[in-house]
Amino acid sequence: MSGKTIRIGIIGLDSSHAPVFTQLLNDKNHAYHVPGGEVTVAFPGGSADFEMSYSRVEGFTAQVRDKYGVKIVDSPEEVADACDAILMVSVDGRVHLELFRRIAAYRKPIFIDKPMALSSSDAKSIVELAQLHDIPMMSCSSLRYAEAMTEALLESESGSIIGMDCYGPLAMQPTQPGLFWYGVHTAEMLFKALGKGCVKVSAVTNDEHDLITGVWENGIIGTIRGNRKGNSEFGALLHRETKTQYIDVYRHPKPYYASLMEKIMSMFVTGTLDIDMEETLQIMRFLEAANESRESGLEVYL
Repeated sequence: MSGKTIRIGIIGLDSSHAPVFTQLLNDKNHAYHVPGGEVTVAFPGGSADFEMSYSRVEGFTAQVRDKYGVKIVDSPEEVADACDAILMVSVDGRVHLELFRRIAAYRKPIFIDKPMALSSSDAKSIVELAQLHDIPMMSCSSLRYAEAMTEALLESESGSIIGMDCYGPLAMQPTQPGLFWYGVHTAEMLFKALGKGCVKVSAVTNDEHDLITGVWENGIIGTIRGNRKGNSEFGALLHRETKTQYIDVYRHPKPYYASLMEKIMSMFVTGTLDIDMEETLQIMRFLEAANESRESGLEVYL
């Protein structure tokens, strides 16, 4: 697909990511415009029992249609038929597997926005479907690609990584249980730094805060502090042998959505994934295990 403008279709116009991604791709005057693709077609979708979905789909649909000239169609299949690559940004993680089942046979490269699914079994089904049809596919949070995060991981003068503590908002959303709704952001940061191999998870929770602790097979401990009180900013402390680095994800002028979109476009063009799918599946299981520990108060092995 290299050498021409890739026609990109969006499935799900009930997330703020839909107009954000469309602007990055379609607005050549944007300071962080990502070249090579253009959003040309979209299916609104929406979930009738999810207020953050049904209350926003009309406004975001109007925005991408009227401001960016995106053609609005009546089904995911119409999107898949009319484009070269797909952004599935439906805000409701419950619908991702079924939507993907409907379009997998079109074999278009796809980015599935967070959370990929709301169970490790559904996530595994999505990956297996992608592999069956030989579809390049990735799913992640944009926080994984925050420029401050990237820079911190490249700076190795202070020795190897010995731990990480991440923090961020952790609002509860009944339709997207526990950490699947917002914990995915901090979990992505944690796994970006520590990699695969988390073996057990434990959670301490009350009405206002969660503390999730993961232990990796190499002995490294990583934590997530999820807040429902106080500020709603993301960040992290990356511990190395001789120094602890503070990761301020808002410091860099380049928005992390733009950094993510560059990785997505690279996958659309080359078919090469930036994230090991096994890592993505481990993140889904990590979130699920953290939820189990939140309920039981017990340590959960992955």
